Amino acid sequence: MNIKFFQILICVGLLFFIISCQSQDKFPELKGEYLGQTPPGEEAELFAPNIISNGMSNRDIAITLDGNEIYTVVLVAGYTYTKIIYYKQVNDRWTGPEVASVCTGIDYKDGEPFISPDGKKFYFVSNRPDSINGKTDENYDVWAADRIENGWSEPYNLGAPVCSETNEFFPSVTNDGTIYFTRGEKNSNEENIYRSRFVDGKFQEAEKLSGNVNCGQARFNAFISPDEDYIIVPVYGMPDGYGSTDYYIVYRNQKDEWSDPINLGDRISSVSDQEWSPYVTRDGKYFFFMSSKLGDTKRYDPLDYNKILELNNSPENGNADIYWIRTSFIEKLRPEGF
Repeated sequence: MNIKFFQILICVGLLFFIISCQSQDKFPELKGEYLGQTPPGEEAELFAPNIISNGMSNRDIAITLDGNEIYTVVLVAGYTYTKIIYYKQVNDRWTGPEVASVCTGIDYKDGEPFISPDGKKFYFVSNRPDSINGKTDENYDVWAADRIENGWSEPYNLGAPVCSETNEFFPSVTNDGTIYFTRGEKNSNEENIYRSRFVDGKFQEAEKLSGNVNCGQARFNAFISPDEDYIIVPVYGMPDGYGSTDYYIVYRNQKDEWSDPINLGDRISSVSDQEWSPYVTRDGKYFFFMSSKLGDTKRYDPLDYNKILELNNSPENGNADIYWIRTSFIEKLRPEGF
């Protein structure tokens, strides 16, 4: 058997082993909002350590309007296997984790979930094949599913003008239905943030945002506020960056002008090379973000094999985790005129 293929099989097996270990008969009894976690203050904290932030590579978060469903993404073998996982509160108790119904088989990558502000649509990205402009491709597109009685409908490709022959990523939707997303530029490795207005039940031609949003050497995966008054953008290559991709906020006024980008600072941004998944809760109270920060490893010294296993199965081990913090910084950073 090919050694690389064998290693991938082990990684996939580990994914389903961890999920099975958190099955309903072993999943901890959790009650209350946000999986029963104590809300953070002015400093960022790990979200749901050893439950969602569990030592695997974890990214992205989306929460339903009533707060009873939480969706995240797990990665295995880099991005070889990418799936949306959800947790649900039933009869005041959280259950989970389970693979989301919108996901296809192991061959395709499904991630970057977003639930519309009215709770009626579930957006995500996938590289499953679909016909765009009469051609069948397997690039990344934005897909959607509609809320039905027992969950979500069969997903469907949003199609043009949102989806194109290049890759689209990270949908984020405003109260009026405008969708913001990342698009790969044709015949280029560059990606930029676009938006498409939703008018008379149809998405309009996508427009690339200004250089204040599409700043730095690379930018992608932006979260737009429901009222469209600010956008949080992961950006690489800024002069005030901490060494890799950082989180920046750009404010928008009623004239559709965008402020200069502002780094969210060292409570959120860091030297981590995996900071590219921002999300603000529907009530505007909490900011969730992905980061691969390293925790204190002194407790693993002197090292033995059991401690290596413990490190592998613990958060802040170099794989991506999910953090949260109160959003008081958003208004504190807002410049005059925005």
